[in-house]
Amino acid sequence: MNAHLFAPELVLLAGCLLAFCMTLTESRTQTLRLVVLCVGAAFTVASVASLFAKGTLFYGAYKVDLFSQLVKCVMSAGFTLMLLFGADTKGVSVRMRPEYYFFLLSSLLGLTLLSSSVELITLFIALELSSYSLYLLVPMRTPSDNMRAPMEAAIKYLLFGVTASGIMLFGMSWIFGIAGSTYLEQILPAIRSALSHADSPHALGAQAAALVGLLMLFCGMFFKLAVFPFHFWAPDVYQGASNDTTAFIASIPKIVAVAVLARFCSLAFPGEGHIALLLTGLSIASMFYGNLTALVQTDVKRMLGFSGIAHAGYILMGMATMQGWGIATSLYYATGYLFMMLAAFLVLCIVSPDGKNLTVSDLNGLSRRSPMLAFVLGVSMFALAGIPPFVGFMGKFLLLTGAWRAGHTALVIIAAINTAIGIYYYLQVVRAAYTEAAPHTAEAIIPHAGARMAGICLVGLLLALGIAPESMIRLATEAVLAAW
Repeated sequence: MNAHLFAPELVLLAGCLLAFCMTLTESRTQTLRLVVLCVGAAFTVASVASLFAKGTLFYGAYKVDLFSQLVKCVMSAGFTLMLLFGADTKGVSVRMRPEYYFFLLSSLLGLTLLSSSVELITLFIALELSSYSLYLLVPMRTPSDNMRAPMEAAIKYLLFGVTASGIMLFGMSWIFGIAGSTYLEQILPAIRSALSHADSPHALGAQAAALVGLLMLFCGMFFKLAVFPFHFWAPDVYQGASNDTTAFIASIPKIVAVAVLARFCSLAFPGEGHIALLLTGLSIASMFYGNLTALVQTDVKRMLGFSGIAHAGYILMGMATMQGWGIATSLYYATGYLFMMLAAFLVLCIVSPDGKNLTVSDLNGLSRRSPMLAFVLGVSMFALAGIPPFVGFMGKFLLLTGAWRAGHTALVIIAAINTAIGIYYYLQVVRAAYTEAAPHTAEAIIPHAGARMAGICLVGLLLALGIAPESMIRLATEAVLAAW
């Protein structure tokens, strides 16, 4: 085996082993955090160093190419920044932190394996590794007066996740029955042949089976993205999990879900009408449900949960084009969304004094308590709302123009309306931070050095991706076309 092709995964495997050993001892919190931060930094370096590596491993079940490595670079950067601002991990008790970091790393390992898996069984195992680690992270919140919320969120997350995985596994069995293989490169011609020929009753049955199999296959990623109607877990998990756990769930799994969906969409390329119609319908439902429900939320994390459902709808706009450039735009937008959410959660993690959830009113007068945190929060909200010059505006603009080019005129109009709806509740947060008076008992907030560094990096990334998106778009397009 070429070790350099598997370098990021080897770093995470070593990190998981080290974290597991630390669960067996009484490790100091600072030592534990430093070890995990070093693992994150090493993972980032290994991912960037292997960006242009190419090859296959494990008898062709694991493919290393520009597409998978680009996703790993984005994941590693996001994970390292999350560790920088999550120094205190206020929502998790000191006693549980070794186990917390172990499951965090094992979930990241599963997501990393998922991005390179091109064989259905390998893909399913990687998906379950990442998912079950997250199921255990959610109820690890520090005991408080209301223990019902974390437990209820964990149970909902588990039940919906198991259901989505079961449907996905059933779809895999249909795909295997049609293609006679679990390798995507061998499934590809069989599925395309079944979808394109329907000139006899037998061929029509094969087409229907291929279509149903693909739709069930998509369900696992729809769950990760919180696409309607696989969204029911998202608001409760965002609200019930600790701030640091929610920051991870709300950002990093999204980029991997988009990557896997891109590989699945290649099975129906070039433009299977039924799948494009389904993705369009789910996009519209997700946008309307997420934005309209977010309007009445007062808990910031719950609002971001419903907002995430709407953003999943925006991402599906690029998928609905069933073209390489549309998928690349979705990947670009998902990358920007990852950094937008991390910027928002950076502020929530620092402002919350004891890891509790914050309401919009809790952010009143933040600009006077901590100008830097208020600025980072404002940038994240403006980016999520799609206001220039940040990446949210450019991402939505490219998605809308791409959908227009593909002939989805109604989808473009509906997405523009939903963007206008979203501006209202995002600016409510900015208004609270900059125009409302701070409580008399509120004290000044001084972010630690890691949070300041992460905040500067995140604001820089949101600006750079918004002002100069050409390099990222070109790289994403090359990566998607290489994967297809």
